[in-house]
Amino acid sequence: MATTKARREAAALFFVVFLLGVLLGGVGVHLWGERVLAKPVNTNPTRSQVIAECTRELQLTPDQQKQMVAIIDQTRSKWTALYAPLDPQYEKIRLDGRAQIRAILRPDQQAKFDDFMRRIDEQRKKDAAARQAAAGR
Repeated sequence: MATTKARREAAALFFVVFLLGVLLGGVGVHLWGERVLAKPVNTNPTRSQVIAECTRELQLTPDQQKQMVAIIDQTRSKWTALYAPLDPQYEKIRLDGRAQIRAILRPDQQAKFDDFMRRIDEQRKKDAAARQAAAGR
């Protein structure tokens, strides 16, 4: 009788510990997703974000802010000019990859692939326009 009671208690304890582990794991995954994964990673902050952060951190004067805007614009222009000659090569590589993918697809798949690529290209253009607009702020 004592062993049966001990087994029931052990089983109940095991179940409670298992349930607590599941709950703690669920809460941990939720918090991780909320706090870490959901934060957008902005590798290219806008000019206004850079100026605002520098003003806050360095207590920039209005004159320094104006000078910094000019420096940021000039630097970004140089980066754009540096990478602009690579755009045709980038486009060629992308189109070659698409052609290779189309070559392995059936005709019905090719039509779907072309539609899919068209949507991706449209989104890329929207994103580029948004980045351009944000860079001007």
